[in-house]
Amino acid sequence: MIVNESGGIPNRLFFRLFQTGNILQRQVQNEMGISAVQWAVLGALSREGFEDGTSFNQLKEYLYVSRQNLDGVLKRMERDGHVVRVPDPSDGRARLVKLTDSGRVYWNNLQRPIDNFYQQALQGMSFDDGVSLLHLLKKLQHDMTKISLTVGANDQNR
Repeated sequence: MIVNESGGIPNRLFFRLFQTGNILQRQVQNEMGISAVQWAVLGALSREGFEDGTSFNQLKEYLYVSRQNLDGVLKRMERDGHVVRVPDPSDGRARLVKLTDSGRVYWNNLQRPIDNFYQQALQGMSFDDGVSLLHLLKKLQHDMTKISLTVGANDQNR
């Protein structure tokens, strides 16, 4: 991808991703009354195989959020009764983050609004558009995890 003086397509692309993330955050908060991170935590913990919980670090890595951000969100969700931190049976010093029964009911009650949210957000895209976008975003995520801007690194675009 060619970069011109003003940043060109890459600058516009990353700005659109930034805007899209902010729109997602605002719309989720306005329409569902939760943050996008809370939504993601509920979704992550409700996955099959996670009924007994997951470690804080595994959840942080899965969601790509900071320790501080996740801890604050989990504290709010604990206060609301949606999650609990329990001792890890395999390591008494560690704790697991687990969805509570009321958290699971809350998540299940969100499914209809979430489906409606998805339908409205994606109404302008065909199935193939969605598949292509998913593929491209996954590719971008992968490449972004490999970024290293250390001094002396080769810059292939200059």
